[in-house]
Amino acid sequence: MPDLRFKPQPATSAEIPRPKKGEGQWGLGYTEPLNKNEQAKKDDDPLNVQARIRNIYSRRGFDSIDPADLRGRFRWMGLYTQRAPGFDGGKTATVAEEELDDRYFMMRVRSDGKLLDATTLRALGTVGRDFARDTADVTDRQNIQYHWIRIEDVPAIWDVLESAGLSTLEACGDSPRPFLGSPVAGVAKDEIIDGTPALDEIFRRFIGNPEFSNLPRKFKTAVTGHPSHDVSPETNDIAFVGTVHPEHGPGFDLWVGGGLSTNPMLAKPMGVWIPLDEVADAWAGVAGIFRDYGYRRLRSRARLKYLVADWGIEKFREVLEKEYLGRELVSCPSPPVPVAHRDHIGVHEQKDGKFYLGIAPTAGRISGTLLLQLADLVEEYGAAGARFTAYQKIVVLGVDADRVEELVARLDAIGLSARPSNWRRNTMACTGIEFCKLAIVDTKERARALVSELERRFPDLDVPISVNVNGCPNACARTQVGDIGLKGQLVMADGEQVEGFQVHLGGATGLGANFGRKLRAHKVTSAGLDDYVTAVVTAFLADRTEGESFVEWVQRADEDLLRGERQLAAVVS
Repeated sequence: MPDLRFKPQPATSAEIPRPKKGEGQWGLGYTEPLNKNEQAKKDDDPLNVQARIRNIYSRRGFDSIDPADLRGRFRWMGLYTQRAPGFDGGKTATVAEEELDDRYFMMRVRSDGKLLDATTLRALGTVGRDFARDTADVTDRQNIQYHWIRIEDVPAIWDVLESAGLSTLEACGDSPRPFLGSPVAGVAKDEIIDGTPALDEIFRRFIGNPEFSNLPRKFKTAVTGHPSHDVSPETNDIAFVGTVHPEHGPGFDLWVGGGLSTNPMLAKPMGVWIPLDEVADAWAGVAGIFRDYGYRRLRSRARLKYLVADWGIEKFREVLEKEYLGRELVSCPSPPVPVAHRDHIGVHEQKDGKFYLGIAPTAGRISGTLLLQLADLVEEYGAAGARFTAYQKIVVLGVDADRVEELVARLDAIGLSARPSNWRRNTMACTGIEFCKLAIVDTKERARALVSELERRFPDLDVPISVNVNGCPNACARTQVGDIGLKGQLVMADGEQVEGFQVHLGGATGLGANFGRKLRAHKVTSAGLDDYVTAVVTAFLADRTEGESFVEWVQRADEDLLRGERQLAAVVS
């Protein structure tokens, strides 16, 4: 067990019962590693791999990389080997890890809610164009994700990024993953409080800090002071959500224990008021609880959500206050739950009289060249910069009123529409089998093709319907909380296994938050996806009542309408 420089007061057996079987919780004395991941972290702090990449691996090449670094510690530097070509979805999780490894890497770059000016956007575009075969994706963690990265090029890439104030440090791994921040922080007219200083302080104090570089698993953070809760706080391990105390004024409520994947749970609001300058301390307390009491024995239970579910929010708050903060938090009713769109797409006036433009790439896929074009437009039109969103979109901020429409037209010409169709606006997709070693099916291109077909079939859709496409059960695209969530798997068609999806319908965050409805034994092939979505949407439009949302309709609709069998017959005929 590594030395913990941030040490909580030890818990007594009366405060926190010892589990019947050790779960690898450091705070209860279970300090010996119980699996290979924990052993690797004990053997060497993953942060140390940065020097080996710079000084050894980048000079000696891929074959020189220690396997424990390649498939473990590299993640703390934002690097995963991408999927080797030639392995279909049936090989996922059935062949040895090293067989699936390509000699190229996926690389994630943190943005952490930062405003990216033209120089920074140009750095991101340069890396994509010059080192990543012109790839770049906007992820739902507000990252830029590259592919085809060679180990020999990593130090040069880091130099380009660092010159622009960006980093890949702890973009992956059992660490504080990239933060989500409101894309309109500091400019929105209806903002409660700007959380940017808190995000900056958390990054400054804790990213790259050995006290928090060995967590049980990933630790996802979100901070927003916008009333739309535009960072999906329900699905993060820790979220700070803008609230107003009747005496103290604007601050943040604390939510903990959100996460999706195979056992989804929504974060639980604590009902507190935390001032801006104490957010970083509260973050360290929650991260410390996760580090010390999180379950390390089984990777499948090593997320904060399981600890919160077992303890309950009251016990969690008590431990946070007594052992980590040394003071009681101020109680305050949690803020109202929003129903409005959270993505900021479109043209919106800022509180300073300028405008921000929310623009939509399709399913997050862009390119290095497109980032360079965006940088040029930001510079040409004197915009303040851009931020990425938690929905694989981009917001350009600080545009003068008399230049808005001209910039909208220029952005649309390069494929970044500020007035996209509902389908393009509301579709997300994870990386998929093209590059991801966990994926079973194609997602990015399938989602893009689906959007194009739905735009043709429903050109004037008058209500938002989100489509979240995921290549495996891990829910990187938040499958369970989309109107139509699609979880990739192999399905049988005409006696053969083909790419397909398990369907989740009517998932939501915000008001009415719930996980999508699954129909028993209901799956759809990838080839039949266009017709299936068409069938369900057709049924909804015909059967809905006035003002009824897709989520509300799914909750009451007959199962045969959700399966789409009658409508499918009509579509096919």
